[in-house]
Amino acid sequence: MQSLSVESDTSPARQKKISLTETAYLSLRARVLSGSLRPGAEFSELELADQLAMSKTPVREALGRLVAEGLIEAFPRRGYRVTPVTVKDINDLFAIRAMTEGTAAAMAALNLSAADLDRLEALAEARYDPQQGESVQSFVKANRDFHLAIAEGANNPRLLALVAAHLDECTRLFYLGAVSRDVNPETSADHRRIVDVLRLRDPDIARAAMVEHSDHTQKGILKALISSDTTSLTL
Repeated sequence: MQSLSVESDTSPARQKKISLTETAYLSLRARVLSGSLRPGAEFSELELADQLAMSKTPVREALGRLVAEGLIEAFPRRGYRVTPVTVKDINDLFAIRAMTEGTAAAMAALNLSAADLDRLEALAEARYDPQQGESVQSFVKANRDFHLAIAEGANNPRLLALVAAHLDECTRLFYLGAVSRDVNPETSADHRRIVDVLRLRDPDIARAAMVEHSDHTQKGILKALISSDTTSLTL
């Protein structure tokens, strides 16, 4: 019996298509996460293709990835919509964050090195200008790095994966919250307290500090989005 072999298509045309799809995906994902494409905003493939100056095919494939991630909703014969932000989504996400990141902080309190704690202390000092997009972007990244560094310190890959996944889901909320109000004082204060507590090497106190921080962030985001005139928040 003759064996069949399947060779991957590495032709220039195939590589160009993959590159365009990836470019479209990264661009559109950044727009959704940063709030440039607002929750509830509706659009078509053609609109986005014109904006990105490319054909509809890579845009369609990029949108398919974003639909799978839950950031975009597809409506047959109608187009697409940025997934709305709901109060239940926020409450559900932060309930899980409190559990996973609280556990991560408790475990990290016993594992983080002095150098790790010094890096966390530096990340805790991150600040931003709510009026400057690049500044907000850097701040959101520093916030993610802070929380991931603690999760890494738990020395539990499965827990780290859970924390990372939920941080990704919360990224859009962080952006929307950060541009709706100045979160510099509360975030810096909470992050500094978490670092101070981690230096005590007490798992229970570390867990409590992280849960309290999660609660502060959740309430701040809800308050900001509810009072915002430009953000679509539904029940």
